[in-house]
Amino acid sequence: MNLSSLGFFRSLRKDNNQFAVIGLGRFGRSVCSTLHILGYQVLATDIDEKRVSEALNDRIVGHALQLDSTEPSALKEAGIFEFDTTIVAIGNYVQESIITTLNVKEGGVPHVVAKASSEVHQKLLKRVGADHVVFPEYEAGCALARTLTKPSILDRFDLDPDNSIVELIVPDEFHGKTVAELQLRNRYGLNLLAVSQDGKFKINPEPNNRLERGSAMVVIGCNKDINRLPI
Repeated sequence: MNLSSLGFFRSLRKDNNQFAVIGLGRFGRSVCSTLHILGYQVLATDIDEKRVSEALNDRIVGHALQLDSTEPSALKEAGIFEFDTTIVAIGNYVQESIITTLNVKEGGVPHVVAKASSEVHQKLLKRVGADHVVFPEYEAGCALARTLTKPSILDRFDLDPDNSIVELIVPDEFHGKTVAELQLRNRYGLNLLAVSQDGKFKINPEPNNRLERGSAMVVIGCNKDINRLPI
Protein backbone atom coordinates (compact mmCIF):
# COMPACT_ATOMS: atom_id res chain seq x y z
CA MET A 1 0.00 0.00 0.00
CA ASN A 2 1.19 3.56 -0.70
CA LEU A 3 0.01 6.99 0.38
CA SER A 4 -2.23 7.35 -2.67
CA SER A 5 -4.25 4.35 -1.43
CA LEU A 6 -4.93 5.83 2.00
CA GLY A 7 -8.07 7.64 0.93
CA PHE A 8 -9.59 4.48 -0.49
CA PHE A 9 -8.90 2.32 2.58
CA ARG A 10 -10.05 5.10 4.90
CA SER A 11 -13.39 5.22 3.07
CA LEU A 12 -14.12 1.51 3.55
CA ARG A 13 -16.88 0.78 6.05
CA LYS A 14 -15.57 -1.03 9.12
CA ASP A 15 -18.92 -2.73 9.67
CA ASN A 16 -19.15 -4.09 6.12
CA ASN A 17 -19.32 -7.89 6.21
CA GLN A 18 -20.42 -8.61 2.64
CA PHE A 19 -18.28 -8.67 -0.50
CA ALA A 20 -18.89 -9.52 -4.13
CA VAL A 21 -16.12 -11.11 -6.20
CA ILE A 22 -16.42 -11.19 -9.99
CA GLY A 23 -14.13 -13.77 -11.58
CA LEU A 24 -13.12 -17.13 -10.12
CA GLY A 25 -9.63 -17.59 -11.48
CA ARG A 26 -6.72 -18.18 -9.10
CA PHE A 27 -6.77 -14.60 -7.80
CA GLY A 28 -10.53 -14.47 -7.36
CA ARG A 29 -10.60 -17.85 -5.62
CA SER A 30 -7.89 -16.77 -3.18
CA VAL A 31 -9.81 -13.58 -2.33
CA CYS A 32 -13.04 -15.56 -1.84
CA SER A 33 -11.36 -18.24 0.26
CA THR A 34 -9.64 -15.76 2.58
CA LEU A 35 -12.76 -13.64 3.08
CA HIS A 36 -14.83 -16.78 3.72
CA ILE A 37 -12.32 -18.11 6.27
CA LEU A 38 -12.35 -14.72 8.03
CA GLY A 39 -16.11 -15.04 8.43
CA TYR A 40 -17.34 -12.59 5.80
CA GLN A 41 -20.25 -13.26 3.45
CA VAL A 42 -19.12 -13.59 -0.15
CA LEU A 43 -21.11 -13.65 -3.38
CA ALA A 44 -18.93 -14.84 -6.26
CA THR A 45 -19.71 -14.84 -9.97
CA ASP A 46 -18.06 -16.15 -13.10
CA ILE A 47 -19.09 -16.64 -16.72
CA ASP A 48 -17.82 -20.24 -16.50
CA GLU A 49 -20.36 -22.57 -14.88
CA LYS A 50 -17.62 -25.07 -14.03
CA ARG A 51 -15.70 -22.50 -11.95
CA VAL A 52 -18.88 -21.56 -10.13
CA SER A 53 -19.59 -25.22 -9.29
CA GLU A 54 -16.01 -25.75 -8.11
CA ALA A 55 -16.18 -22.73 -5.81
CA LEU A 56 -19.39 -24.03 -4.24
CA ASN A 57 -18.09 -27.61 -3.95
CA ASP A 58 -14.84 -26.40 -2.38
CA ARG A 59 -16.86 -24.27 0.05
CA ILE A 60 -14.78 -21.14 -0.46
CA VAL A 61 -17.91 -18.98 -0.84
CA GLY A 62 -21.38 -18.84 0.64
CA HIS A 63 -23.05 -18.07 -2.69
CA ALA A 64 -21.91 -18.25 -6.31
CA LEU A 65 -23.68 -17.52 -9.60
CA GLN A 66 -22.92 -18.02 -13.26
CA LEU A 67 -23.39 -14.77 -15.19
CA ASP A 68 -21.88 -12.50 -17.83
CA SER A 69 -20.57 -9.48 -15.94
CA THR A 70 -20.38 -7.41 -19.14
CA GLU A 71 -24.20 -7.31 -19.04
CA PRO A 72 -25.39 -4.65 -16.53
CA SER A 73 -28.81 -6.31 -16.27
CA ALA A 74 -27.21 -9.58 -15.11
CA LEU A 75 -25.24 -7.78 -12.41
CA LYS A 76 -28.32 -5.89 -11.25
CA GLU A 77 -30.44 -9.04 -11.12
CA ALA A 78 -27.75 -10.82 -9.07
CA GLY A 79 -27.75 -7.96 -6.57
CA ILE A 80 -24.13 -6.94 -7.19
CA PHE A 81 -25.06 -3.23 -7.22
CA GLU A 82 -26.27 -3.53 -3.62
CA PHE A 83 -22.83 -4.42 -2.29
CA ASP A 84 -20.60 -1.85 -0.62
CA THR A 85 -17.40 -3.42 -1.98
CA THR A 86 -16.90 -5.44 -5.15
CA ILE A 87 -13.67 -7.03 -6.36
CA VAL A 88 -13.31 -7.38 -10.14
CA ALA A 89 -10.89 -10.31 -10.33
CA ILE A 90 -10.87 -10.65 -14.12
CA GLY A 91 -7.24 -10.15 -14.98
CA ASN A 92 -6.48 -11.86 -18.27
CA TYR A 93 -9.45 -10.63 -20.29
CA VAL A 94 -8.83 -6.90 -20.51
CA GLN A 95 -11.99 -5.90 -22.38
CA GLU A 96 -14.28 -7.87 -20.07
CA SER A 97 -12.42 -6.52 -17.03
CA ILE A 98 -12.82 -2.90 -18.11
CA ILE A 99 -16.49 -3.25 -19.12
CA THR A 100 -17.29 -5.05 -15.85
CA THR A 101 -15.56 -2.37 -13.77
CA LEU A 102 -17.46 0.35 -15.65
CA ASN A 103 -20.76 -1.51 -15.16
CA VAL A 104 -20.21 -1.95 -11.43
CA LYS A 105 -19.27 1.71 -10.90
CA GLU A 106 -22.20 2.95 -12.98
CA GLY A 107 -24.41 0.59 -10.97
CA GLY A 108 -23.56 2.59 -7.86
CA VAL A 109 -21.09 0.35 -6.01
CA PRO A 110 -19.04 2.78 -3.86
CA HIS A 111 -15.88 0.70 -3.54
CA VAL A 112 -14.54 -1.20 -6.54
CA VAL A 113 -11.21 -3.03 -6.46
CA ALA A 114 -9.96 -4.34 -9.80
CA LYS A 115 -7.11 -6.62 -10.81
CA ALA A 116 -4.77 -5.44 -13.58
CA SER A 117 -2.57 -7.63 -15.76
CA SER A 118 -0.40 -4.83 -17.19
CA GLU A 119 0.39 -1.16 -16.66
CA VAL A 120 -1.87 -0.14 -19.56
CA HIS A 121 -4.68 -2.26 -18.11
CA GLN A 122 -4.10 -0.56 -14.76
CA LYS A 123 -4.45 2.92 -16.30
CA LEU A 124 -7.62 1.94 -18.18
CA LEU A 125 -9.22 0.53 -15.03
CA LYS A 126 -8.55 3.81 -13.24
CA ARG A 127 -10.05 5.73 -16.18
CA VAL A 128 -13.36 3.82 -15.99
CA GLY A 129 -13.69 4.36 -12.25
CA ALA A 130 -11.85 1.63 -10.31
CA ASP A 131 -11.24 2.98 -6.81
CA HIS A 132 -8.23 0.74 -6.19
CA VAL A 133 -6.21 -1.37 -8.63
CA VAL A 134 -4.03 -4.32 -7.67
CA PHE A 135 -1.28 -5.74 -9.85
CA PRO A 136 -0.44 -9.10 -8.17
CA GLU A 137 1.89 -10.44 -10.88
CA TYR A 138 3.96 -7.24 -10.86
CA GLU A 139 4.07 -7.16 -7.06
CA ALA A 140 5.03 -10.85 -6.87
CA GLY A 141 7.75 -10.30 -9.47
CA CYS A 142 9.21 -7.37 -7.53
CA ALA A 143 9.12 -9.38 -4.31
CA LEU A 144 10.85 -12.36 -5.94
CA ALA A 145 13.60 -10.18 -7.43
CA ARG A 146 14.25 -8.61 -4.03
CA THR A 147 14.32 -12.02 -2.34
CA LEU A 148 16.80 -13.40 -4.86
CA THR A 149 19.13 -10.40 -4.60
CA LYS A 150 18.74 -9.90 -0.82
CA PRO A 151 18.01 -13.36 0.64
CA SER A 152 18.63 -12.07 4.18
CA ILE A 153 15.51 -9.91 3.94
CA LEU A 154 12.61 -12.12 5.02
CA ASP A 155 9.77 -9.64 4.52
CA ARG A 156 9.31 -6.07 3.38
CA PHE A 157 6.61 -3.43 3.67
CA ASP A 158 7.07 -0.38 1.45
CA LEU A 159 5.84 2.79 3.14
CA ASP A 160 6.49 4.78 -0.04
CA PRO A 161 9.07 4.55 -2.88
CA ASP A 162 11.90 5.65 -0.56
CA ASN A 163 11.13 4.17 2.88
CA SER A 164 10.36 0.66 4.15
CA ILE A 165 9.95 -1.62 7.12
CA VAL A 166 11.97 -4.81 6.67
CA GLU A 167 12.36 -8.05 8.58
CA LEU A 168 15.81 -9.53 8.10
CA ILE A 169 18.10 -12.23 9.41
CA VAL A 170 20.51 -10.79 11.99
CA PRO A 171 23.81 -10.22 10.09
CA ASP A 172 26.88 -12.14 11.31
CA GLU A 173 28.49 -8.78 12.07
CA PHE A 174 25.75 -8.05 14.62
CA HIS A 175 26.00 -11.41 16.43
CA GLY A 176 26.59 -11.09 20.18
CA LYS A 177 26.19 -7.32 20.24
CA THR A 178 23.60 -5.47 22.28
CA VAL A 179 21.11 -3.05 20.79
CA ALA A 180 23.06 -0.18 22.37
CA GLU A 181 26.36 -1.41 20.91
CA LEU A 182 24.91 -1.62 17.39
CA GLN A 183 24.07 2.11 17.29
CA LEU A 184 21.80 1.50 14.30
CA ARG A 185 20.50 5.06 14.23
CA ASN A 186 23.95 6.66 14.33
CA ARG A 187 25.67 4.20 11.99
CA TYR A 188 22.89 3.47 9.50
CA GLY A 189 20.10 5.98 10.14
CA LEU A 190 17.70 3.13 10.98
CA ASN A 191 15.37 2.49 13.90
CA LEU A 192 15.07 -1.00 15.40
CA LEU A 193 11.45 -2.00 15.96
CA ALA A 194 11.76 -5.61 17.12
CA VAL A 195 14.03 -8.64 17.51
CA SER A 196 13.07 -12.30 17.66
CA GLN A 197 13.74 -14.32 20.77
CA ASP A 198 12.67 -17.93 21.44
CA GLY A 199 10.40 -17.93 18.40
CA LYS A 200 8.61 -14.70 19.32
CA PHE A 201 9.23 -11.04 18.54
CA LYS A 202 10.18 -8.63 21.26
CA ILE A 203 8.89 -5.15 20.38
CA ASN A 204 11.04 -2.11 21.23
CA PRO A 205 13.91 -4.21 22.64
CA GLU A 206 15.89 -2.91 25.62
CA PRO A 207 19.37 -1.41 24.99
CA ASN A 208 21.00 -4.41 26.72
CA ASN A 209 19.11 -6.92 24.54
CA ARG A 210 21.76 -9.04 22.79
CA LEU A 211 21.28 -10.13 19.18
CA GLU A 212 22.01 -13.68 18.05
CA ARG A 213 23.02 -15.15 14.71
CA GLY A 214 20.09 -16.80 12.92
CA SER A 215 17.42 -14.76 14.69
CA ALA A 216 15.44 -11.97 13.03
CA MET A 217 15.21 -8.22 13.46
CA VAL A 218 12.80 -5.59 12.14
CA VAL A 219 13.99 -2.11 11.16
CA ILE A 220 12.41 0.98 9.63
CA GLY A 221 14.13 3.60 7.54
CA CYS A 222 15.22 4.87 4.15
CA ASN A 223 15.83 2.20 1.50
CA LYS A 224 19.30 3.60 0.79
CA ASP A 225 20.22 3.15 4.45
CA ILE A 226 18.69 -0.33 4.58
CA ASN A 227 20.86 -1.29 1.59
CA ARG A 228 23.97 -0.27 3.56
CA LEU A 229 23.38 -3.01 6.15
CA PRO A 230 25.98 -5.83 6.05
CA ILE A 231 23.58 -8.34 4.48
